[in-house]
Amino acid sequence: MEPFSCDTFVALPPATVDNRIIFGKNSDRLCDEVQEVVYFPAAVHDNLGEHLKCTYIEIDQVPETYAVVLSRPAWLWGAEMGANEHGVCIGNEAVWGREEVCDEEALLGMDLVRGSS
Repeated sequence: MEPFSCDTFVALPPATVDNRIIFGKNSDRLCDEVQEVVYFPAAVHDNLGEHLKCTYIEIDQVPETYAVVLSRPAWLWGAEMGANEHGVCIGNEAVWGREEVCDEEALLGMDLVRGSS
């Protein structure tokens, strides 16, 4: 049976030991797809005229990025889940809508996860 759903959860105090915050996510990726855990340090970018290559499109480079730890499929730029140096955590979920799918290349939801972390 192929996976068909993702779940993200958070446990907050007082429901946790020592007032910890627990964040977790499962993925609906195929079991044989390589999933990397990667770290990108904080950076100040002086190449603001250049573009940043995401999974399918390029976007403008921002002046500063925070340090992040990400879990991502090895083949793409984005991430399934991540946390930045300020403790902001985010996970990718499929969201079903009524809008028609566009044929143009765009940012993936997982690209937005990386950009938000």
